[in-house]
Amino acid sequence: MRAKVAYLCSADTYPGTVDRRSDAWEHDLTIGMLGMGLHRLERDLMPVRWDAPDVDWQSFEAVIIGTTWDYAERCTEFVATLEKIAELTKVLNSAKVVAWNARKTYLQQLALKGCATLPTLWLDSPTKAECCGAFEQFACESIVIKPQVGAGAWRQVKLRRGEPWPDAQILPPGPCMVQPFFAAVQREGELSLLYFNRQFSHAVRKRAAAGDYRIQSSYGGFDEPYAPSAEDLAAAKRVLDAIDEDLLYARVDLLRGDEGVLRLIELELIEPYLYPVHAPEMGAVFANAYRALVLERSI
Repeated sequence: MRAKVAYLCSADTYPGTVDRRSDAWEHDLTIGMLGMGLHRLERDLMPVRWDAPDVDWQSFEAVIIGTTWDYAERCTEFVATLEKIAELTKVLNSAKVVAWNARKTYLQQLALKGCATLPTLWLDSPTKAECCGAFEQFACESIVIKPQVGAGAWRQVKLRRGEPWPDAQILPPGPCMVQPFFAAVQREGELSLLYFNRQFSHAVRKRAAAGDYRIQSSYGGFDEPYAPSAEDLAAAKRVLDAIDEDLLYARVDLLRGDEGVLRLIELELIEPYLYPVHAPEMGAVFANAYRALVLERSI
């Protein structure tokens, strides 16, 4: 009998769900590519809702965190569920990595280890005055207010100096981070470098639709293949070198500052979209990483 591997997803990315997310096609592309890779290892990759009741987790050789794109709204429950699953089978990336990576304050730790990050004002109980103070602190005309636990531009707001204060229901619901808006996201785009077991796989340039700054497909964003320079690869490697844990997959999201330095926007270790359309060999690269971290570790 072929071994089974679970691919965790959310209810709104699970195939066949009513009112499925508009970007759930990204789930289909990714699980299809990764599934082909595992098929070569005589493994079957199966979508499973992370919050589904009565799942026999012990029946899976491993559990891979996939398109769990609602985790930010239920982060405590999500991490607790992963910890329970990890008592029964291997979880990749680990619950420990997820708990660390879920709160964007990890960027502070990476900055202390020498990684170039975006200037950020961290506010645990944000007020309008504190957020707007970022205009002066960063000497900028536009700021971006983000939740410290968030994904996919959820409850994220871009605000120009002098604009009316946004309604509470679209602002972060709790602790937030405030950053100056970098025009490079509209000029050059956001750069994402993809790794499996720390081995470089491919890279993409993500661009926003005209008049927007968000690069997610649900906001009209689009992506294109990108060949990183040796300097770009070195910048991403510095970020990964700061992490001691095993990483089945990692996506390093970078933005070029006005001074030309690539700065880390996010290190995506939980549920990143992997842009398989730009990497026809991604399934094989992924399979090699799975073999090294799961099969060879169990021998």
